[in-house]
Amino acid sequence: MKLCVFHLMPYRFLPEDFETRYRSVWVDVPSQLYDPEKGRVLYHEFLDELEFAEAAGFDGLCVNEHHQNAYGLMPSPNLMAAALARRTSRAALIVLGNSLALYNPPVRVAEEFAMLDVLSGGRLVAGFPVGTSMDSNFAYGVPPATLRERYYEAHDLVIQAWTRADVFAFNGKYTQLRYVNIWPRPLQTPHPPVWIPGGGSVETWEWTARQDYVYCYLSYFGYKHAKKTMDGFWEAIARLGADENPFRAGFLQLVGVSETDAQAETDYAPHVHYFYQKCLNVWEGFAEAPGYRTVRTLRTGARPQVGLAAKQIRAALTWKDYVEQGYIVAGSPATVREQLTDCIRKLRVGHLMVLLQIGSLPKELTLKNIELFGREVLPHLRDLWVGQKDRWWPSGAAPAAPLE
Repeated sequence: MKLCVFHLMPYRFLPEDFETRYRSVWVDVPSQLYDPEKGRVLYHEFLDELEFAEAAGFDGLCVNEHHQNAYGLMPSPNLMAAALARRTSRAALIVLGNSLALYNPPVRVAEEFAMLDVLSGGRLVAGFPVGTSMDSNFAYGVPPATLRERYYEAHDLVIQAWTRADVFAFNGKYTQLRYVNIWPRPLQTPHPPVWIPGGGSVETWEWTARQDYVYCYLSYFGYKHAKKTMDGFWEAIARLGADENPFRAGFLQLVGVSETDAQAETDYAPHVHYFYQKCLNVWEGFAEAPGYRTVRTLRTGARPQVGLAAKQIRAALTWKDYVEQGYIVAGSPATVREQLTDCIRKLRVGHLMVLLQIGSLPKELTLKNIELFGREVLPHLRDLWVGQKDRWWPSGAAPAAPLE
């Protein structure tokens, strides 16, 4: 079992009445709400937290890409991964990822990921998300009807740029290059492992399986609501005749560990509320542009994670609701161990990504959460899926030393 820390790097200084006064945390969130000096402090705190996670025994450190928002301050996750490459020595650097359709030409992604792989000593996991509608369609202006076509073409170019030995020409519909010949080349061969973050798209399940990549379900509805989606993924795997290795799959879960169940509520409840009510306050008009999701996916009835319907569902949730419905796994180490074991087994995931800095959670509580998870929870999950081989883990990453 691989346990990784996922960091969104949210802006935690939004006003108390943000969700009632402003329509969206994404796309047109007022820039006057951002204080660069507070942002400077946050970046250093967040990097401290990720570096501490490696020392606490986690296998991987996850960062990701978003634009024009206060939900996650990483328009370039590659910058964060570069900083971590110099300040860590063992953990996998999991960039989830670079939204391929947004780059012109996409060989820029091949080049920067190759740099990170070399710099980190082969610890990179390359993530290729299609990207949210807010990022791709509204912040970067990609027409939704062409988004997936651009994505698949860019993917093919990046993989060829990493693996073809000689200079070649690429003549795609959206990108034409007479000479493709990237320097540097990735350290890992034939290329870094590829993980595909997704939100429940049917096409993504099947395409990921055919490419033999890892599928990562990034859900904020929690593991209990995720069962239907992950069942759909494993059914797609079975239809295509692939093996059911649990390391084919990853899942993101919010987690809060404290001394007791009651103390967990005291520590984390206000910050979970901040996350769901402010960081996910996305205007319906930005949540999903027409044509962003395919007809096949719409027919499955999969719910978008942001927008009016999601906001209405979460508006009246209490701490008890968040916990009972699995939005967050929180409580004493024993409570968290029990629920995460249930999560891992029911979803059949070999890569669990845990969000331990949540919303407005300050540094001292985040470090407490990381330390308690690393000492009291992680060792008890480590041996799940013994006997299954993780073929999607970077060759330069190393396991943590056993606890004494």
